[in-house]
Amino acid sequence: MTSDTEAGLDTVDSWPVNIGTAARLSGISPKMLRHYESLGLLGEVSRTDSNYRQYSLPDVHTLRFIRRARDMGFGLDAITELVGLWHNRRRSSASVKRIAQKHHDDLGQRIEALQAMQRSLHTLLCHCPGNDRPDCPILDDLAHP
Repeated sequence: MTSDTEAGLDTVDSWPVNIGTAARLSGISPKMLRHYESLGLLGEVSRTDSNYRQYSLPDVHTLRFIRRARDMGFGLDAITELVGLWHNRRRSSASVKRIAQKHHDDLGQRIEALQAMQRSLHTLLCHCPGNDRPDCPILDDLAHP
């Protein structure tokens, strides 16, 4: 677990912070930050009298959570569920595990598909002489599914 000091949050003089600072602290671009806000992942973000967004420390923690989930390849639907569960102290870990298990299984299937593609491509590369002649088993294979 990273402390606020290790995470750079202690460099902030006062909270709330503007969108640029929240983006920098969370590692998310301002554009993506606005997108996540529009999806309701942050809840209600306060605004100044001039209508500038103001992000709290919990908002930045949520943005970091989202970034980490994205880094792990979770889709937005799963992230929405995970953020809701993270904020719900009465959640069951079974709900979280179900989401993570589904993602794990999906990743396994994608990895298998990629490995099959890699094996097929390797076979084609081994059969292609790679010379000046026009005959090419790679193009032949792509032309005939």
